[in-house]
Amino acid sequence: MKILHILNDGASGLSEQIIEIQSRDHEVRVVDLQKKEISYETIVDDIFLSDRVISW
Repeated sequence: MKILHILNDGASGLSEQIIEIQSRDHEVRVVDLQKKEISYETIVDDIFLSDRVISW
């Protein structure tokens, strides 16, 4: 399963823990919206390519 995590306010302890656990069995991608060099076109593509999207 492909899981996309979108971090609105950066990583938290809980989000890091869940991402680590999920990445053991699934393909996980993380996008941190606080970073300045974000391609929104890439984010939209990642959303549609993912089976599950989690926004923090």
